[in-house]
Amino acid sequence: MSLQILILAIAAASCLGFGFVLQQNVAQRAPLNDYLSPRLLLDLMKVPRWLGGIGLMVVGMALGAAALGQGEVSLVEPLLATNLLFALMLSRRQTKQPLGRQGWAGLALLAGGVTAFIVAGQPHGGSASGDSFRQWLIIGVMVGAALLLTGYAKRSRLNAGPALLATAAGLLYGVQDALTRMTGERFADGGLSAVLTSWQPYAIVALGLTGLVLVQSAFETASLRMSLPALTAAQPLAGILCGVGFLGDRLRTDAGALAWESAGLAGIVVGIILLGTHQAMPCGAQQTKRAAAVVPAPLS
Repeated sequence: MSLQILILAIAAASCLGFGFVLQQNVAQRAPLNDYLSPRLLLDLMKVPRWLGGIGLMVVGMALGAAALGQGEVSLVEPLLATNLLFALMLSRRQTKQPLGRQGWAGLALLAGGVTAFIVAGQPHGGSASGDSFRQWLIIGVMVGAALLLTGYAKRSRLNAGPALLATAAGLLYGVQDALTRMTGERFADGGLSAVLTSWQPYAIVALGLTGLVLVQSAFETASLRMSLPALTAAQPLAGILCGVGFLGDRLRTDAGALAWESAGLAGIVVGIILLGTHQAMPCGAQQTKRAAAVVPAPLS
């Protein structure tokens, strides 16, 4: 792994983490009747703080795209998952809570899991799969799962709904990252004309907007403790599946490597859960009262 890819991915993660916190600060005050509606974005766009969070997210996505253009999806995705560390850093400044045992354990598991997966798996590029059926199957499963989760979220709107929506958005963002890698390869081979005449960039925009509505709806109805861990865990897992499934990413497959790769992924997920549910994350008490009263509060 080159130093440049590491710097780009960590810089992207920092922008994403800070951006998510700013977005949730505003989205939790949005009217509940905008739930899962594009109107929610129009409402949030009136608030400068939310626009600042979106600006950071866009910068993070651009940096992530640059990292994906130089490294494998299976390498970059675990690094992007560290955005939760930066979200926790900003949340700690807002809540004034110490890390404690849970925070340090989550940090160690996330950092150790990322390191173990990358060192053991040694992700490297290979020839992309020419099997279009496999490509569409994996993309279809990811998008289909996101649709199912969104459907269930509508039924359990204020209970498990936010976590389901965040998971759905994470799956879509993982596919988006894979398509971003494919778009970069097309640009390198054929220039801008090759990109504009392919379907991937338009799918990237559609997935990005859909994921944004899902994420903001999750932020609107619950605290970061319920939404951000699911989003952060689902995205790298979906991205790695796409990378290995049809982008030609290669991982070591001997027994020892597979054991460490599995342990690394498990450490990433558990670390994300510990950090995402840390008391330093905004508890959303005000949001819970607002939801219980079913009285929309004005944006500020």
